[in-house]
Amino acid sequence: MTNKTIKFIDLFAGMGGIRLGFEQAFKQAGFKTECVFTSEIKESAVKAYKKYFNEQNIKGDITQIKSEDIPDFDFLLGGFPCQAFSVAGKQRGFADTRGTLFFEIERIIRDKKPYGFLLENVEGLVVHDLENNTVKPGRTLKTILHKLEKELDYTVTWDILDAQDFGLAQARRRIYIVGTKKEKVSLKNFPQKKSTFSDVMEKGCKTLNGEFSKKLFKKFKPEELYGKAIKDKRGGENNIHSWDIGIRGHVTQKEQNLLNALLLERRKKHWAEKIGIDWMDGMPLTAEQIRTFHNVEDLQLMLDKLVEQGYLVLEHPKKRVESENSTSDRTLYERIPDVTKPKGYNIVTGKLSFEFSRILNPEAVTPTLVAMDMSTIGVIDNCGIRKLTLREGLRLFGYPEDYSLCDFEDTQKGKKQGFDLLGNTVCVPVIKAVSERLAAQYLSEIDGGEK
Repeated sequence: MTNKTIKFIDLFAGMGGIRLGFEQAFKQAGFKTECVFTSEIKESAVKAYKKYFNEQNIKGDITQIKSEDIPDFDFLLGGFPCQAFSVAGKQRGFADTRGTLFFEIERIIRDKKPYGFLLENVEGLVVHDLENNTVKPGRTLKTILHKLEKELDYTVTWDILDAQDFGLAQARRRIYIVGTKKEKVSLKNFPQKKSTFSDVMEKGCKTLNGEFSKKLFKKFKPEELYGKAIKDKRGGENNIHSWDIGIRGHVTQKEQNLLNALLLERRKKHWAEKIGIDWMDGMPLTAEQIRTFHNVEDLQLMLDKLVEQGYLVLEHPKKRVESENSTSDRTLYERIPDVTKPKGYNIVTGKLSFEFSRILNPEAVTPTLVAMDMSTIGVIDNCGIRKLTLREGLRLFGYPEDYSLCDFEDTQKGKKQGFDLLGNTVCVPVIKAVSERLAAQYLSEIDGGEK
């Protein structure tokens, strides 16, 4: 047991998930902890953070805070904004102003020289070598590691860890970066613990009985919906399309066959050469092109009807052009309609166009929960269907039961804010496990020093 108080700062604090896991680990190791500085700019996150931690003095924009105005500390915690590196965004990295916020972490570490740090971010910082089953740093991560190791002289470890291996019912792979002024901290061989959504599910909640739900249950039994995705731009046995349940109006079997054929064919790369554009995942095809793989009677009549119903759209192919957001060291691209090419027929909607985008399987883990679609996740409850609750969301990220988002439950806007917070938060048990390694090393150094 030590009487030492570990002082830390919490940057890009969000809901305080990194702080929670860090404090749990260090208190478990016998330390006292003190958060001497917190920074967060999102109003809803500040509201939740203040309520749980009773922390009133939260600073805003870290770029406006001078290093000398930050008290001395032992550890820096930072879940720096990930949208710039996320596959859910446009992956602009340091070309995105949110990406450059890492340099605020670098500045503060350089000026304050703490013992160590713990950083969390999305898996998009690494490059996967599927052939050798390994991951390696992408360009952005190489820059980050160079700054921390070569310029700031820290011993740094990083790895991809999956929340489902730490007792959470969510598949969520994230990169964790830790560094100290002393020995390397291992991020390998953590004890594994498993759970499923049924372990965190609330039972007997009010279900929905709208038109969407009625059409869904007219075609499927509740248990047949477990694990299904509801989206139009992809196929697969676990996918339900809007035309399967007639969301925009009745679709005949012939029309369904046409839509299913077009769904797959529009993604084939040979069409890019024939159309004369750079390949994109889902190209509009003309009626003449469709006839080459699906030549049926009344094709044009069916296409016209499906456009009118909203299952298809008639649009120009999109050419790839260089984005104005390109930088000197990275060229970015975007798609704009090429009006010189004839219009073709394309599938209209993705998963976020429907009341539900995915229905959870209670005996499995959930997919990675992201802010943009958490409010459209469905749960089968009492043979009906409902939305994921904020309490279930908190449990899926490992927050304690006394952490409340009840202030966000009263309105749809409030719930959306709550899910937005959760979709961008961290998995507390993973942070705790990583922090336990930091605490053990720090304690051994104290013990060694005392001897």
